[in-house]
Amino acid sequence: MKIITGIQSSGKLHIGNYFGAIKPILEYQEQNNELFTFIADYHALTTSADPATTKQNTIDAVVDYLSLGIDPHKTTFFLQSDVPSLMELYFILSKFTPMGLLQRSHSYKDKIDKGLTPNHALFSYPVLMAADILMFDIDIVPVGKDQMQHLEIAQEIARKFNNEYGEVFTIPKMIVNEETAIVPGINGDKMSKSYGNTIDIFQSEKSLKKVCSKIITDSTELGSPIDYKNSNLYKLSALFLNENERIDLQKRYLSGNEGYGHFKMYLKDLIYSYYSDSMARREHYLNNMDEVYTILDIGAEKANSIAFNKMKEVRKAIGLGIR
Repeated sequence: MKIITGIQSSGKLHIGNYFGAIKPILEYQEQNNELFTFIADYHALTTSADPATTKQNTIDAVVDYLSLGIDPHKTTFFLQSDVPSLMELYFILSKFTPMGLLQRSHSYKDKIDKGLTPNHALFSYPVLMAADILMFDIDIVPVGKDQMQHLEIAQEIARKFNNEYGEVFTIPKMIVNEETAIVPGINGDKMSKSYGNTIDIFQSEKSLKKVCSKIITDSTELGSPIDYKNSNLYKLSALFLNENERIDLQKRYLSGNEGYGHFKMYLKDLIYSYYSDSMARREHYLNNMDEVYTILDIGAEKANSIAFNKMKEVRKAIGLGIR
């Protein structure tokens, strides 16, 4: 089974990225799957204009992925921009993408409402996402709830192409993890760099404490039971706990013996402990960047080999070229 996942190199990784995209990859790595994991630096251009920032964000994303446990021996790990054929497929697929299909995109409308400048790259984001998936004949795409519509668009584009030219593309299916599909940010909205409400993974303990203290809670006073079911603070803590630990934490919330200040510091301790090994690996990679570049070169070679053969098939199907 072929599985793919990617993440924009648009800033520091946060725990929403981890539970929504990275943790599932770590689990798939231990199964008998053919994995593709990439840093979506083309996609990142929709929200980044400064070249130096774009480059640094890409380096950080690569190092962070490796530090969190992505194993280049178990997944084809590459930069999106190292596979230029994706842009060719992106253009070809645009022919099979009705304008109305993109105009109905909830994600595009939401980003515009949040203040991002409308442009074609942002509008046609789902088409490039479709190219990312269809290029490698992916069977399964793990997605968050906010990405479900994008995958439905990819499915529709693939069907339209196949209906006209034969079974060229595999129709991908989606897997949605209902428990972690949407991780709340410190203000209760979906955690997103675009919304400025993230809890970054790699930061000092002092900085992490400051961020956790900003998590918005209700006005329940110390001594009163706290409704954990509607608490974003509890939901964030529960991500790091097993079932028994969650039950114990629920009892603490209901006891009235502790207030939100206690639980914010508890969350800080959970996060810092959970990622301590990853922090050590990150230091190693930052001090050995040649190792990182070699990993990317190997991944790019694998991805380009597959893309080359796929594009030969696509070009032949639509009549491009005379040789």
